[in-house]
Amino acid sequence: MRPRMPPRVALFDLDRTLIRRESASLYVAYQRAIGEASVVDSARMAWWVLQYTLGVIDVEAVAKKAFATVRGKSEVSLAARCDDWVRNYVAPHLSDGARRTVKEHADAGHRLAIVTGATTYTAWPIARQLGIPHVLATQLAIDDAGNFTGEAVDPLCYGAGKITRVQELATQEGFTFDDCVFYTDSFTDLPLLERVAEPVVVNPDMRLKREAKRRGWRVEQW
Repeated sequence: MRPRMPPRVALFDLDRTLIRRESASLYVAYQRAIGEASVVDSARMAWWVLQYTLGVIDVEAVAKKAFATVRGKSEVSLAARCDDWVRNYVAPHLSDGARRTVKEHADAGHRLAIVTGATTYTAWPIARQLGIPHVLATQLAIDDAGNFTGEAVDPLCYGAGKITRVQELATQEGFTFDDCVFYTDSFTDLPLLERVAEPVVVNPDMRLKREAKRRGWRVEQW
């Protein structure tokens, strides 16, 4: 049997992996600061985050509600807004462990990609700051006028949808899942963790922590 080669493609989840918080919660904090959200909105988001962590939330239904709020709005305006938000509210939560690990892979000449259920407007500013050239994220549909339709491009970059997105990049860049290491905190990423050559569990939720222990996967705290 041919020995397995070390991974040469590093895939990173975003929320609670590269950054220590959930980006959606940080966006509501931003909205509150500019007068667009209330305490009730913050409480609702906290409830959704708890449900997500426990694995009892209908992610597609919640996403559909969230995406409907930008229907008819300009992509250019939202992208500029997100750049400001990420710079001031998200980037401060980038962990030293994330920065160090990304640099180690970059120095080794590995391909780098963020693979996240967040939108591209959240992920790209972080990718640029870390020098990560590829972003696999939830994409919002845009009409011919450059405005959002209120829907996402299928599939969402969540659960098994992440496998689809990585496969698209793999076909484009000429690698396979056997070349990949994947860093994530969430049990919902189990499908992709099971496909890659080297699954690495970072700041895991309780379900993933138990699964990692059962399977003997590496666990890190960033």
